[in-house]
Amino acid sequence: MESIGVLMMCPMNSYLENELQKRYNLHRFWTCPEKSVFLETHRSSIRAIVGNASVGADAKLIDDLPKLEIISSFSVGVDKIDLGKCKEKGIRVTNTPDVLTEDVADLAIGLILALLRRLCECDRYVRSGKWKYGDFQLTTKFSGKSVGIIGLGRIGAAIAKRAQGFNCPINYFSRTEKPDVGYKYYPTVVELAQNSDILVVACALTDETRHIVNREVMDALGAKGVLINIGRGPHIDEKEMVKALTEGRLGGAGLDVFEQEPHVPEELFGLENVVLLPHVASATVETRTAMADLVMGNLEAHFAGKPLLTQVV
Repeated sequence: MESIGVLMMCPMNSYLENELQKRYNLHRFWTCPEKSVFLETHRSSIRAIVGNASVGADAKLIDDLPKLEIISSFSVGVDKIDLGKCKEKGIRVTNTPDVLTEDVADLAIGLILALLRRLCECDRYVRSGKWKYGDFQLTTKFSGKSVGIIGLGRIGAAIAKRAQGFNCPINYFSRTEKPDVGYKYYPTVVELAQNSDILVVACALTDETRHIVNREVMDALGAKGVLINIGRGPHIDEKEMVKALTEGRLGGAGLDVFEQEPHVPEELFGLENVVLLPHVASATVETRTAMADLVMGNLEAHFAGKPLLTQVV
């Protein structure tokens, strides 16, 4: 398969990059100074694209590669890929579900604890030497708080299971009510927010879920409520969130994702009631290796004429 051209869109994982290099004719798109010239030169040899949650393939790129057969994404989310264009042209699309569920759910709980118990500030308090002059301020308990989850899929369900370990009542919103889950269902996100102390965004990003957390939802969550996002940045209306936090209408936010990554609103940097992470929910050695293996497995299955492991399109 060394003659098969694979276009890797950006740096994402050294293990994956090395394995692709061994098996295929790998092109690193981010190293090409003249991308249009590169695409014209290699348009007939590239048969696969490897992208991730940040960089996928838009309609123009897909049209520029007439021999393209498959796009394998090193992520669960495929919102950076023009799925409509892929369906139109018969291009297959895969992602990496399941293998990152546990890590993402773990991090959601970590964000909640870091925010309510102010762990980042406690660490800075000790390092700065301030502890010698007095105890740190009291913080907020997590156990027993009501947790509302937007999207009760694999990741949402895993977060719910963990939060139950803290004796937290679980509420949720999803497109349809889930039978036999034992959690309280709310038909709108506003009602969910009104009845939750902690609101966790864990749904897929679609046109319908873009800015699913808007000003109305944040106001419903209120000045004592906290917002956690381990989904995608555009799930939250970021400008309205900044206003709600700075005006005291929202109690706090724990964020792993942002609307214009890697750019983060500078207004958040000076706030004590936020915890900011650089999109690392699935970023463990173990999970990223499993994700890479799944990308490789899907490519190998496709070019061998076998069923794909995790087909989206």
